[in-house]
Amino acid sequence: MLIRPTLRIQSWGFVVGAFLFALGSAPGISSALGTAGANTSFFVGSWFFTGAAFIQLMLSGAATVSDKQGVGIRAEWLSALIQFLGTLLFNVSTGAALHAHTVKGEMHLVWNPNLEGSLCFLVSSALAVLLLWRAKAYWAPRSKDWQSVWLNTLGSIAFGVSAVGSFVLDTGNTLDPNLANIGTFVGALCFLLASAVFLGKQNAPEPARSVAS
Repeated sequence: MLIRPTLRIQSWGFVVGAFLFALGSAPGISSALGTAGANTSFFVGSWFFTGAAFIQLMLSGAATVSDKQGVGIRAEWLSALIQFLGTLLFNVSTGAALHAHTVKGEMHLVWNPNLEGSLCFLVSSALAVLLLWRAKAYWAPRSKDWQSVWLNTLGSIAFGVSAVGSFVLDTGNTLDPNLANIGTFVGALCFLLASAVFLGKQNAPEPARSVAS
């Protein structure tokens, strides 16, 4: 039995993961879920992200390419790899959030990998935007690739803002809980829409769209 990675499977993985992140941070709903419920939603969602990111890495093609100037690393592959590493860091962060009960634990096991994962998403998005620029696709709003790249970039920025808001103070409180929740919610919606644009299409395995698309 073979399981063949496809853009459709990848997109559904990101959609479900993003939905769970949105659920855990949605105004009103996150309060009803409570801290444990919201953190559980994030943890499960992070694994859907990781699975989808792994498929994206598989679909991104060869890591290197050779030309007259020698061997070079393909930006599409590098973007997918960095994104995959970011999702692994979110696995660590969201998993630790379920068990961390000390300020040091929250700082080193929750906030640090959360920040590092957010930075990975930002770098991956920057590479995806660079690819658009090199292709001279500065303005192509009807292109699903263009829509996905920019939605993912906005989502990565929002996750970065969330990481700043969730900084752990010496008291154990976060710097700005509202900013952290809003950043996560907005970022999750952006990631959801960025992948949803590819659903409904019949796609064979192909180079993946970055980031979280």
